[in-house]
Amino acid sequence: MQSETRTNDFERFEQLIQSGTYCISIVTHEERYALEIVRKTAARLKRDMWIWSVADGVRDGAIDGGPCIVGTDTPAAGLTNLSQAKPGSLCVTLDLAEHLKSGKALRILRDLVDNFHKIGIAIIMIDCNGNVPDVIKAYARSFEISFPDEEELQQIIRATLQRLHRKKPVEIGITQKGLDTIVRNLRGLTRRQAVRIITDAVSADQSFTDDDINVIIANKRRMIQQGGLLEYIQTPLDLSEIGGMGRLKKWLTDRRDVFSAEAKAFGIVPPKGVLMLGVQGAGKSLCAKAIATGWQQPLLRLDPSTLYASFIGESERNLREALRQTEMMAPVILWIDEIEKAFASAASHSADGGLSQRRFCMLLTWLQEHQAPVFVVATANDIEALPPELLRKGRFDEIFFVDLPTTDVRKEIFVIHLKKRGRDPADFDLDALAEVSEGFSGSEIEQAVIAALHEAYAEKARLDTERIAAAVRCSPPLSATMAEKVIALREWAKGRCVPAD
Repeated sequence: MQSETRTNDFERFEQLIQSGTYCISIVTHEERYALEIVRKTAARLKRDMWIWSVADGVRDGAIDGGPCIVGTDTPAAGLTNLSQAKPGSLCVTLDLAEHLKSGKALRILRDLVDNFHKIGIAIIMIDCNGNVPDVIKAYARSFEISFPDEEELQQIIRATLQRLHRKKPVEIGITQKGLDTIVRNLRGLTRRQAVRIITDAVSADQSFTDDDINVIIANKRRMIQQGGLLEYIQTPLDLSEIGGMGRLKKWLTDRRDVFSAEAKAFGIVPPKGVLMLGVQGAGKSLCAKAIATGWQQPLLRLDPSTLYASFIGESERNLREALRQTEMMAPVILWIDEIEKAFASAASHSADGGLSQRRFCMLLTWLQEHQAPVFVVATANDIEALPPELLRKGRFDEIFFVDLPTTDVRKEIFVIHLKKRGRDPADFDLDALAEVSEGFSGSEIEQAVIAALHEAYAEKARLDTERIAAAVRCSPPLSATMAEKVIALREWAKGRCVPAD
């Protein structure tokens, strides 16, 4: 039995063909799967199928590896040949977009699309990137390949193990619980990536057991980061390792089980996320990591700068793909760090051709409407750069303001960093350190401790209060060098944000 996601891909594509769609664009790295969708649709509807690529030219698509038609390997010759296909045919081009810089090929394709519309032929462009010319996009209907769901992932695992076992015996010792864990951790990957990860796990020792879970998780992290859109963050950090933020910590602690079945049965609707505004270095990013640890959920970091692409429309597609992948991996924490840097120009008359505005609108819509259990943690330092629409209620469950630490919190931060470096806080004058570090952020306090530690080590001396205090005095805090900005930020936050502490 096919999984629901897999069935939907085939059904959605067949519906497009039956509705008379004559130009379809599929941008994917899963070319084999896309061809399978087209081939099965052609078979079900009893249509001819032809495939063109620059490597083979035109060939019969109904047969995998069918004979090629000589002299059709150039885009112009291939498209001309496809124009002679029988009405009702499905004509597939592979990576044609790369060759449409040629005026002749583009002209032939435009004429071909117009003619296909009249005689009922569909052209399906399968490309590995989205640099399809705008004039063709105006005709084309985009078709997105789904990520495999858990049922299909189980099928992929079984098929991969069977294939590997036929080549060389594989010892299967996986428990049902272990298999379920592996399937969950493969969510959000493409079919090809899932096969690669299972193959790598087996090839190490020709076995497939619960011991492979950590290997699979590590390989998934590596693959996600290779994709460049999302970063899988390891989070060996707890909320107790962050000084202050009592109100924010309680808010998060009260919601740590929101993704559980019990919470759902109780009527809990999972929160969408929080926006944390505040001074640089005050602990916003640390808090994002600690949420993932406390809630025992994976943490994905979206770096908006990686979404930019040189081709028109590609940046929006990158954002859409990143959000789609995030949803497939849910429940998950999505951390968007310094969100203002990515979408700031959406609030102004930007010279980027409206790119920032389009991406910003896409993100706003997703924040408002997504149903998957994805908790968004967005951080920002510059409130003036944020479009006001982002701050509207409904985008986030709460907006917290993270201020510079108070005297008591600074003492708490010194305790945390001294303990982390194997020192007994009782050996230090915490009151004196808290006093001398007034105006310092948590990260600035940490750097002062580190600097003092280096100095003590270089001099073969003991780390003491005076040495740390001297390190503090040597480095003016950001609150002094950017005093006006910090004051303005505090004034803006009054009445608009919930204090984190």
